[in-house]
Amino acid sequence: MSVAFTREEDLEATAADLPDRPISPHPNLVTHAGLEQIEVELAQARADYAAARLKGDIETDRTAMARATRDLRYWSARRATAQLVEIAPDGRVRFGGSVTIEREDGRTQTWRIVGEDEADPKAGSVSHVSPLATALMGKRIGEEAIVAGQAVEITAVD
Repeated sequence: MSVAFTREEDLEATAADLPDRPISPHPNLVTHAGLEQIEVELAQARADYAAARLKGDIETDRTAMARATRDLRYWSARRATAQLVEIAPDGRVRFGGSVTIEREDGRTQTWRIVGEDEADPKAGSVSHVSPLATALMGKRIGEEAIVAGQAVEITAVD
């Protein structure tokens, strides 16, 4: 079929058919900061949805409404399932705490173990379900763990 015979409405319908954001099957554990982040994202999603409805251009720009609806569903679900975890330091690597490791080559790294939506490896935080976090959870200073096939030593827990 020639492009000349396609209808613009068909392109709009395709653009508006956005798949839902995947929701993790893992428990939605959050720190206080993570819960605040979810609240901010949910408020923004509500504002975007209201703006898309108010704009009244749903027929001509379905993508904005589809995106707003998708994000509102995602953040509503994340807020509804959020489980706030209070940090209880006991000398072990735990959710919400920080851990410093020393690699075999002498490099040291510090990571904070947080919820999935809060994780930002570039900023030094990893999800509690990441391979790094699962390898370190429950360990104490001086203990070793295998991370990415290499032995690491826990040098600090906060």
